[in-house]
Amino acid sequence: MARPASGAREPVIVGVAELPLKDGKVLTPMSPLQVQARAAHAALKECGIPMSEVDGLLTAGMWGMPGAGMLPTVTLGEYLGIQPRFMDGTNIGGSAFESHVGHAATAIAAGQCEVALITYGSVQKSDRSRNLAGRPAGLTMQFEAPWGLPTPVGGYAIAAMRHMHEFGTTSEQLAEVAVATRKWAGLNPAAMFRDPITVADVLASPMISDPLHLLDSCLVTDGAGALVMTTAEHARALGVKPVYVRGHGESQTHWTVATMPDAARLLPAEVAGRNALAMAGIGLDAIDVVELYDSFTITVLLTLEALGFCQRGEGGPFVAGQRTAPGGAFPMNTSGGGLSYCHPGMLGIFLLIEAVRQLRGECGARQVPGAKVALVHGTGGTLSSGATCILANH
Repeated sequence: MARPASGAREPVIVGVAELPLKDGKVLTPMSPLQVQARAAHAALKECGIPMSEVDGLLTAGMWGMPGAGMLPTVTLGEYLGIQPRFMDGTNIGGSAFESHVGHAATAIAAGQCEVALITYGSVQKSDRSRNLAGRPAGLTMQFEAPWGLPTPVGGYAIAAMRHMHEFGTTSEQLAEVAVATRKWAGLNPAAMFRDPITVADVLASPMISDPLHLLDSCLVTDGAGALVMTTAEHARALGVKPVYVRGHGESQTHWTVATMPDAARLLPAEVAGRNALAMAGIGLDAIDVVELYDSFTITVLLTLEALGFCQRGEGGPFVAGQRTAPGGAFPMNTSGGGLSYCHPGMLGIFLLIEAVRQLRGECGARQVPGAKVALVHGTGGTLSSGATCILANH
């Protein structure tokens, strides 16, 4: 695995945290700023770094805060009482936080900051602010939104239907993803839904946008998470076991699904994954645990193919027989993911948190034995953007 030259500022993750939820909601009424602040303080406490030492701030989203999305780091920095010298408010959807890890790693390596804090927070379920009304019919979205396509599920349904048409993928194969992910959620006390489900249950659940059923679709929850990054040298001084950022990559292709280059091919993941693996200097055979954005079951199949874990069109057979479930040959989405654990508008930061905990051996009943290297991939928009991180505990 590729390592920085001797004396280089090696970027590592030293703290992670997320807010506890009950029935998908925060325990007490809070704003998106409050939930982010609580997650941030918890992550900093875990690694023993005071808020006053944070000089890099990265965030995106702020669901439920009109206007704050224009200046997310400025708004949050003011609330936290910090004046960072490195900021990043990149928002490319659910993949933003994998992108943020890459950007923070670059900034730390270049000496642009010493301690980077990455956060996300949403109270969309408490505020009942998420629906299928679609995105504003402005700019390029004017060519889709007025015609009633439910977003984002409609775009993913188009991709699923095209994949079925080209490769013979079945609803039963898509359902395998939901069933396996629910089994992981059953081992996670923090997951919203933990009761087992079957393929038949998925197929019997209400159709949301043909061919995607309710149980093919991610949850709608509140949530907040935070990561703290610094140098390996700083981590040693703190006495904290670090998780190393060995590689990262990102890419994008489109916003409106009508302009997606290939409805059955996830090009951003191909580019991001290839670049992240090349930076890390490893192949897919070195990966022990995989955390993939599962906004919908089709997202997982497309991502597995794009990253090269299987050939194009073979995602359905790849996940068959509960291969990705606990005890299976391919541990994936070990927290329960967006399908069963949580999905507060954007999931990417929670994939990273789970990967860090797996690499630190902290996951209890759902721990993947001997996990040393993790691949985390976020997907944003309507299969629009992708960002990949390669993390390792050595």
